[in-house]
Parts: sequence; C-alpha cells; structure tokens
Amino acid sequence: MNIDIPAGKDPIGYVWGEMVPGIGIAASKFSLAVYEHTTLGLREFEAARLRIAQINGCVFCLDWRTERDGVKVEPEFADAVSEWRTTDRFDDRTRLAAEYAERYATDHHNLDDEFWKRMSASYSQQEIVELSMSLGAWLAFGRLNHVLGLDTVCVLPHSS
Repeated sequence: MNIDIPAGKDPIGYVWGEMVPGIGIAASKFSLAVYEHTTLGLREFEAARLRIAQINGCVFCLDWRTERDGVKVEPEFADAVSEWRTTDRFDDRTRLAAEYAERYATDHHNLDDEFWKRMSASYSQQEIVELSMSLGAWLAFGRLNHVLGLDTVCVLPHSS
C-alpha cells in the first residue's frame, strides 16, 4: 500500500472514512449508488464495469462480479470484454457498453457524431447519462484504489 494504515485499522474504512470523511464517505455513497440504482441490464453493466477494471488494473474490480437476483455473468465474460470488438458473446448494447467504457477512459476527446448516433440508437438518453456516471465512478474510484495500493484489500462499500 502507498498509504500508511494504523495497525488494526481496515484500510478501506480508514482511507475512505477516516482520512477524508467529508469526501470519502460521499464518494463511497456514490460508488454504491451505481450498483443500487442502475436500470441497465446486467450484461451491459458488467461489460462497461469490467472494461474500466481492465484499463485501471484494479485487482478487486477485475475479480468482482456484480450479482442481480442470484445471477452473475458467465466465467468467460471477462475474456469476452477484452475482445469486445470481435466476440460473438455480446449483443449490440453489450458491445457498445464495452466500447464506450474504453473510449470514455482512454479517448474521450474523440467520441464523434458516428459514435453518438450508435449510442442513441441503442440507449435512451437516461441510460446514456446513467452509464456515463457509472463509468466515471468506476474509472475514478478503481484507479484511486489501484494507485494507492488499496485494490488488494478493497470491498464494495455498504450503504449507511
């Protein structure tokens, strides 16, 4: 870890909750909100989330699988996300979610009219905003935890 954690303290709770409580607690609530309030389908949600995890290199995020009503994506899903351009495992929405995640994280200045036409044909305006906010949370917080060396001790925050 790149942050000193006092003996006996939970690293995530300490960094997010004690070191910067005015920011960390709010960030934790936002991080959890994208899971609790999403209207996106599980496959497109996970395609976007995992693509950000792959780009960030966040150990926890790479291992995590979102569960809804006892259902998770298949074990091979992460490999398909890596191959989003060519995989036959994805429908158009799922492929587009992975593409948007990658471009959002690595090439956001080049999201051109052609891309937005495809997004608007597959996603409602509300879904585009929701996906964009989710991508922002995953990019920021996954990267933060990885950079600080917290991603090997991370847990998804709980609502309070």
